Amino acid sequence: MKLIRTLILLGGLFILALAFGFIFRLPFALGIWPWEDGRYSYLFVGSILAAVSAAALWIGWSGELGALPAGSLNVFVISLTTAVYFFHLNAQGRAGLLAFALASVLMALASAAAFLWSRTLPLTASPPTPPLVKVSFWVFSIVLLLVGGMMVLRLPVFPWNLNPDTSVVFGCIFLGDAFYFLYSLYRPVWRNALGQLLSFLAYDLVLIFPFIGLIGTVEPGRMLNLVVYLAVLVYSGALAVYYLFLHPQTRFGS
Repeated sequence: MKLIRTLILLGGLFILALAFGFIFRLPFALGIWPWEDGRYSYLFVGSILAAVSAAALWIGWSGELGALPAGSLNVFVISLTTAVYFFHLNAQGRAGLLAFALASVLMALASAAAFLWSRTLPLTASPPTPPLVKVSFWVFSIVLLLVGGMMVLRLPVFPWNLNPDTSVVFGCIFLGDAFYFLYSLYRPVWRNALGQLLSFLAYDLVLIFPFIGLIGTVEPGRMLNLVVYLAVLVYSGALAVYYLFLHPQTRFGS
């Protein structure tokens, strides 16, 4: 188990490096994105990678391997759906995307194996997931499924114009994230919800200030999208800060 924890920690650090690469648009990170994109799209990718790294680093550091299934399921759904889309684009003549399709398949297989291996591992004894967190996770899951489906259909959801292909990939990410929260509801104990809140907090910290800066430049027709997105970021961030650092029964060190 010590070797697995070390590998998870190293993986979390590697993903964190990629997150910074996308946030600051560094060539080593942008080179692994399948097409040229815009600043805020790269920032969103960085926020997702930061969220993944936060959960991975916590699991590796704490040894809470029983929390692995939720993240593995998340990655599996994202990898499977993006693989289908990349194969679809390849069949349309975009041969350069075959490598991304195959990489997604490998990631789906690896995450499926991780899920099947880890789903029987015990979690450290902890209180039940607090009621407000459970209700919030239900809401997050439903919203992510709805918004993810809309983005796969290339409907305008984000507060900036998305490359149509990017919209589909981001939609797949949202669909995977929905399963991340749903699994925590399937096993509703605090140690299984902690990783999701850590992930959300990292995601929020990356996006909230740049999104506030968008207020003065966003297209008028997308202002409502931005306001709703900011409201989600503020609420989820406040929820994470309260239960991770303030609530007597769930804060770190309690």
